[in-house]
Amino acid sequence: MATSCLKIDHARFILTMDRERRIIRDGSIVIEGSRITHMGKAADLANISTERIIDASAMVVTPGFFNGHMHISYAHPVRGIFPDDVADRLNTVFQLQSLMTEEEEYYTTLLGIIELLKNGSTCFVDPGTTKFPDACMQAYEDSGCRIILGEGLTDIPETRKLPLYSTAEAIARAEQWIKKYDHRLNDRVRCWPMPFSAVNCTPELLKALKKLADEYQTGMTFHHTLTPKLQQSFKAKYGKLATEFLEEIGVLGSNVLLAHVMGLEDAEIESLARTGTNVVMCPANAIKQAKGIKENGRLPEMLAKGIKVALGSDSVNSSNHLDIVRSMNLAACLYKDARLDTKMIPAEKALEMGTIMGAEAFGLARELGSVEKGKKADLLLFDTKRPEWQALFNPVNNLIYSADSRSIHTVIVDGRTVVEGYQQHFADEWPLMQKVQEIGESILARAGLSVAQRWPVV
Repeated sequence: MATSCLKIDHARFILTMDRERRIIRDGSIVIEGSRITHMGKAADLANISTERIIDASAMVVTPGFFNGHMHISYAHPVRGIFPDDVADRLNTVFQLQSLMTEEEEYYTTLLGIIELLKNGSTCFVDPGTTKFPDACMQAYEDSGCRIILGEGLTDIPETRKLPLYSTAEAIARAEQWIKKYDHRLNDRVRCWPMPFSAVNCTPELLKALKKLADEYQTGMTFHHTLTPKLQQSFKAKYGKLATEFLEEIGVLGSNVLLAHVMGLEDAEIESLARTGTNVVMCPANAIKQAKGIKENGRLPEMLAKGIKVALGSDSVNSSNHLDIVRSMNLAACLYKDARLDTKMIPAEKALEMGTIMGAEAFGLARELGSVEKGKKADLLLFDTKRPEWQALFNPVNNLIYSADSRSIHTVIVDGRTVVEGYQQHFADEWPLMQKVQEIGESILARAGLSVAQRWPVV
């Protein structure tokens, strides 16, 4: 047979996430270029020779994970600066973000991507954080990551340092970004319109950006956390709940990904289901920020209506980790306890949220999200030669309830091995970390901020 590039051979288990959700014991995967050309039982593929073979006999192979909401560039240099009870965190966040230079954003983005890839997020959405995409494009290319980006936009003034434009300018900027960045790097970079939220953008801007997403066959994402006060404001102004109003003006749809989605009422869940709108929830952020996810984040109800729900991290000053395995664990556990019902969100459903359902929510399921012939080769190899994986009978249960991303041995994106033996080789990691530490100290000095400590540092 013709020589292929890479074979992942004799995998202990392959969690395919295909339509039948097959789990293949002693399986092999053949990759040629960026795509999977063969996949099945190792014995059936034994006659296929390749340039390179990865012995996966101690590995559990999964599709790469989808991180649907991850502010990459600003947070790493100031990670962990906020006390648990800080009241004005977001005001400080946007102040710090506004101070970042082009060179600083490149380095901090590169470190963020390293952490994301090592944690198994092979495709992620940076929801409007990036200020200097031309500088960051080198980090995307070097790392081999798959990213969806856009410019955060508002046209309603507010107290936080959000990017503010006239409605016409915001629309023009969104289109310019799409034309310049969408489909870059062999389609690994996608660009979406990214209004900040329905609170910070006029209906005219929201409708225009949704129209751009439709015309350019791309997506749109924005924050959608609703408090009782905000809901009352929408009712007073428009006579409807916020999500119902978005449906009325045509802003919802199958190419829309709403982030956080806290505080929705039954009628709004119906709006999401009726329009095929997708959702990304950030459970680690919600519990850390005391958002009341078991009351206000109605994940079981959304899943029951067939709404596609992905998982996200938010940022390293919000969750503060980038581990989608831990997020899947939270999704599987939180509602069991909250509803006193162990049948709530089984491990299999949580894994779907991190893989194939995430791909569906991103509009990328034709190419990604499962291990199948013809799909792009975005794969994770979990090392089971670790105590948390033993003994191993049900790989889904062990992954969701016992393991975390620390056992990710190998990461493949678009057919390229970007992490192997727990190490990446596209950046010199320790000097980069030291550089990001220096950047953080510089940004805090420019902002006139000091880091509060509850205990004395001597």
